[in-house]
Amino acid sequence: MIKTFITSFKIKNTYRVNSIIYSIKGLPIINKILPSSLYKNKFLKIFGNIISILWEIVSTFLWKGLYVWLVLGSMTFAYKTNQADTFLHLFVFSTLIGGILNTYLLNPTKDKYYSIILMKMDANSFALTNYFYSMLKLVIGLMPFTIIFGLILNVPLLICILMPLFVALVKIIVIGMFSIPDFKKNKVVNNENLPTKKVWILLAVLALLDFGLPYLGIVINQIIYLVLFSVSVIFGIIALREIITFKDYKKIYKVLLTNENVYAVQNASSTKTIRENVAKRIEYNGDITSNKTGFAYFHELFVKRHNKILTMAIKKQTLVIIGIFLILYIAVFLNPDLKQNLNSLALTYLPYFVFVMYLLNRGTTMTQAMFMNCDHSMLTYRIYRTPKVILGVFKERLKTLMFLNLIPATFIGLGLALLLFLTGGTDNNLNYLIIFISIIAMSVFFSVHYLVMYYLLQPYNINTEIKNSTYKVVEWLTYFVAYILIGKKIPTFSFGILMSAFCIIYSLISLIIAYKYAPKTFKLRV
Repeated sequence: MIKTFITSFKIKNTYRVNSIIYSIKGLPIINKILPSSLYKNKFLKIFGNIISILWEIVSTFLWKGLYVWLVLGSMTFAYKTNQADTFLHLFVFSTLIGGILNTYLLNPTKDKYYSIILMKMDANSFALTNYFYSMLKLVIGLMPFTIIFGLILNVPLLICILMPLFVALVKIIVIGMFSIPDFKKNKVVNNENLPTKKVWILLAVLALLDFGLPYLGIVINQIIYLVLFSVSVIFGIIALREIITFKDYKKIYKVLLTNENVYAVQNASSTKTIRENVAKRIEYNGDITSNKTGFAYFHELFVKRHNKILTMAIKKQTLVIIGIFLILYIAVFLNPDLKQNLNSLALTYLPYFVFVMYLLNRGTTMTQAMFMNCDHSMLTYRIYRTPKVILGVFKERLKTLMFLNLIPATFIGLGLALLLFLTGGTDNNLNYLIIFISIIAMSVFFSVHYLVMYYLLQPYNINTEIKNSTYKVVEWLTYFVAYILIGKKIPTFSFGILMSAFCIIYSLISLIIAYKYAPKTFKLRV
């Protein structure tokens, strides 16, 4: 087993080193300086190995620290319940969500595919050694932060120490008592990167209990947590025995790693499958036409034929938003005690809606549809790559994307302003206008941001695989900035003014840059 683990670790490290070199070579300016023979350079290989090992160490602690700080620590202060109990409550439900979303063992990663499918390594040894290594990293990486933040919030030291073990136990229980028995019975392995509808519903319920119950003054206290931990130990032991004694991991991985996922399929078949699924949602009615001319005509035909892809999610989002606000309005009338908390939410938690608008934004979906069903073919024609055509189509697409994103944004802006009014209002009536304008500004920002990213960094190759490391970095930074604003308490008036000004200035600068450079950067990648 040890030999298997060492070999698998070397494979994973080699893949990571090559990815680091590829990412370095993909950066602007640098990619023109560095030669294609870069992968053979011994010095760079050594440098890559050092970076890889350091990343292995840093990643053991980094993401756990950010998770405890941003998700648990910052949100704890958003409620008026006992901070120690609130911290435990958020931790327990977030752990249940994480245990379902990421078990480690059934996460279809590339190193699993390379090791088990391509190199025919012993699947049982690979699965168990790497799984226990992941569990060890989890406990070691998480414990310092549960102790630090827990003690700050007056959580007993013993409970702080047990918290990382609880996380590991939950993941073990999910695998040993649900995933493996389900495979034995039904021969089905669910790709945890593609949750089913039932799983999404369960996750939504857990998330509602996680962040909703504290608003009602209901949280898990220390006694309940210790009972839950004791129960998880009992079931964890049973599940662990199932994991260790199970001998058919090869069968599991054969199903998992060849099931049309991004790891096992690096050829045209995955793209073909995606296109076939998308094609079912495209309207091929020959009667579809347009009264417009030029670029507007070309774009309107695309929008009408892809109406289901572009607007279906918008309609669902809008209905959910309306439903949520109606529930809040009814709750305010039925329980006046909620007014103060909801009023505070509207007046101090506007930064939270940056992340909400990030999630609702349709920029990524629309640009993927544009590339897959239009640009990947049209870019092969020289006329389509001329500045006049690129900028003409860009303007039409920006109008459409902004319009689509503004639909849910408008309902959120109006809904928040009305919620503020119904929960006691505000001393400064400008806050109503600031809330609405800032939400609209956020929507415009994400529309411009993602379309400009697409045109300046065009990340896809002919097989619709992302091949631009700069695009990935910018995408990750966008997520990180939006995520870090969750739970930040800033007066609505101040934040709204600053956010609106930033969005306007950023959008104007981005559009100027896009108009100048898009004709040079918007092209197919190899």
